[in-house]
Amino acid sequence: MTIEMVLDAHATIGESPTWVAKENALYWIDVKAPALHRYLPADGATRTWALTSDVGGFALMEDNNALVALREGLFRLDLGTNAIHKLAPPPFDPALFRFNEGACDAKGRFWVGVMFDPLKRSASGQPGRLHSFTLDGGLRSEPDAAELHNGMAWNADGTTFFLSHSYAREILAFDYDMEGGRLSNRRVFATIPEGFGIPDGAATDTDGGYWCALHGGGKLRRFNADGSVDRDTQLPVNQPTMCTFAGVDLSTLYITSASDKMSDTEKTRQPLAGALFSLVSGRRGIPRQPFVR
Repeated sequence: MTIEMVLDAHATIGESPTWVAKENALYWIDVKAPALHRYLPADGATRTWALTSDVGGFALMEDNNALVALREGLFRLDLGTNAIHKLAPPPFDPALFRFNEGACDAKGRFWVGVMFDPLKRSASGQPGRLHSFTLDGGLRSEPDAAELHNGMAWNADGTTFFLSHSYAREILAFDYDMEGGRLSNRRVFATIPEGFGIPDGAATDTDGGYWCALHGGGKLRRFNADGSVDRDTQLPVNQPTMCTFAGVDLSTLYITSASDKMSDTEKTRQPLAGALFSLVSGRRGIPRQPFVR
């Protein structure tokens, strides 16, 4: 597959690419140079909304606002004025944790993970809880904890939810009750061997495939529905972070990447680190709901 660099963004940690079909636009975030970005593939136009602290995930709202998961809590971001308003305090000590990875299910329920990422050096990691959020119900703690959540995606009929515990190199699968947003029957879907990076963000296709960015491994790996490896796609950067299906037929994959913690030598060897990439996948992706409700 031909990989194209579509935006040389120089992101510190590019993350959460999200396709918004009614705008023909791709939204994404930079976690550590905190901002929400929009990219229009038709003409390459971009727009940026600067944020006040580390941002771990986002979803759009129907009223020209966005929900952003900042270190200090969940906020409503006015896309017209850049003003923010707190909707929920952080369910953790922000000196030790931040949100990481966010995605909406088909009902518009926003799932958001947590990462142990202390502002000052800490000797040992601690697990943080998975949460979900709705505009009416607020923030709800969910029955899962990890030092780093990633890889959220659903299968075609919404009955299976995928979630990575990145530092454990495990991709988990849960039975998913779409009506109540409840998880059950946790099991290991796949594991990543040491030396291949860690499982980061992911997307699913209509053939049952699960596409996962291998952060530190420089690959995009597609798993079959049974968890077996279908194929690896080598990328021009070592730190891919997440992929999403986009375009009219949802066959184009967009992939974000990071340059975080790379030495000057490594950046010289990987000048495209932090860029946004695309490739034609040969598969049709499952559309992801971009709006929280």
